[in-house]
Amino acid sequence: MSLRGIRGAVTVDENSKEKIWQAAKNLVTEILSLNELRADNIGAIIFSTTEDLTTAFPSSAVRQLPALRLVPLFDTREPAVENSLPFCIRVLILAETNLEQNKIHHVYLGGAKNLRPDLETS
Repeated sequence: MSLRGIRGAVTVDENSKEKIWQAAKNLVTEILSLNELRADNIGAIIFSTTEDLTTAFPSSAVRQLPALRLVPLFDTREPAVENSLPFCIRVLILAETNLEQNKIHHVYLGGAKNLRPDLETS
């Protein structure tokens, strides 16, 4: 097995705890499913949010998923860059997998679909 970084992002349409939590759960669940990952293979999940998302931590939502209860989770703030995508949650999952680098499924949902078309494989 090799350590791989798996990327993803999603946007929400408002700064609310419910929207942030639902988006974070959907994003992580989709990445885990497409890459056939189990919690035992995940070293850490790192989230970042744009400065306009202030009502919830994405990791708090993912912590509610029973399978991920013991996985180290971390939240951070994106730098405020002019013309960057608003209301955006990004994620980096560090996991051991047998998938080759070019077989990893990176997931970009909602308004984030155009962030990295070169990586998006779902």
